Amino acid sequence: MTDSPVRIDDNPFALSHLDALEAESVHIFREVAGEFERPVILFSGGKDSIVMLHLALKAFAPAPVPFALLHVDTGHNFPEVIEYRDRTVAQHGLRLHVASVQDFIDRGVLRERPDGTRNPLQTVPLLDAIGSGKFDAVFGGGRRDEEKARAKERVFSLRDEFGAWDPRRQRPELWSLYNGRHAVGEHVRVFPLSNWTELDVWQYIEREEIALPEIYYAHHRDVFLRDGMWLTAGEWGGPKEHETVETRLVRYRTVGDMSCTGAVDSDADTIEAVITEIAASRLTERGATRADDKLSEAAMEDRKREGYF
Repeated sequence: MTDSPVRIDDNPFALSHLDALEAESVHIFREVAGEFERPVILFSGGKDSIVMLHLALKAFAPAPVPFALLHVDTGHNFPEVIEYRDRTVAQHGLRLHVASVQDFIDRGVLRERPDGTRNPLQTVPLLDAIGSGKFDAVFGGGRRDEEKARAKERVFSLRDEFGAWDPRRQRPELWSLYNGRHAVGEHVRVFPLSNWTELDVWQYIEREEIALPEIYYAHHRDVFLRDGMWLTAGEWGGPKEHETVETRLVRYRTVGDMSCTGAVDSDADTIEAVITEIAASRLTERGATRADDKLSEAAMEDRKREGYF
């Protein structure tokens, strides 16, 4: 008579799915703290950067987070998100660097796009902030399930002296061993949430009782339809004469520049309802609500090669 195999569910010491993801992310934060001199966390006030900051706080508790935060401010952000950002920085006593797209436009370094969107204009302020701050590791909240270009990226993503990403220089990461070696002038983008999905993020938010900006939940908002997306009116150039503003019950799955981030029709006003809604969705949040990713078939990959997140 042979012994029956032991299922992992029968092991009282086995980590749950969320515990395993959390442990991996915490390990990545501590690894970066040990390998690099001046890391910084990209923090926009969106759900992924909020979860990333929560994990960093856990990784170093009870000590403070040993990294500053960096936000590339397009000037077209949702007011609710900026308010959340500033409140969070004050609550945890964090240092915040803000790289303003508007400053670069005012100085003539950048020029407004005809479509009004500023998301593609973030690369120059980002690289300038990395260079001036001498940051050698930059944490980002990108996940592999979001978009096919991000699916190609490693947890430690080497960027050259111009901030550009070359998929041919990606390094193997067997057994969770991360290679942070880089030359002077280069830096490494680090993605602690690489192996998470949108559903994982929301289930973790529920478990950890993490507060989010209210626009992630269903609310009534004045929006107009453009290219199949419900956009918010604003100084960025919307709506046009033929576009009608109407009040709808919506929520946001992702948060970025108001000019290219669409809302989705939803009555999910609680975290349980949001999780149910996402579990039934067949579109990623970027695929469903980010116009800047639809500029071309390879829009994200082209921007990453230029130095984008």
